[in-house]
Amino acid sequence: MSLLTIMPSGKSIEVTAGTKLLTAILAADESIHHKCEGKAACGTCHIFVQEGRKGVSRIAREENERLDTIVGVGSKSRLACQAIMLGTEDVKIELLGFSSGV
Repeated sequence: MSLLTIMPSGKSIEVTAGTKLLTAILAADESIHHKCEGKAACGTCHIFVQEGRKGVSRIAREENERLDTIVGVGSKSRLACQAIMLGTEDVKIELLGFSSGV
């Protein structure tokens, strides 16, 4: 298990290795857009991994292609529906805006 800290709320939860960040965010009762049901098709669950990037899975081709279409993407950008907690270190993410989950 690793600790996931979600900014800007500062809420922290224990997350089991193999859990998608989107699942963990929703389990923490945080609000995040996620229109495509985790298929990396929409990009609405774009987040920034601020700390512990080695504690999250590598970017797969589908995720990378979707990130290429999003304005404001940087080296810390991930799609919460694709990034998986590895359980190797604690992770701190930043949600981009507040929205109701879809």
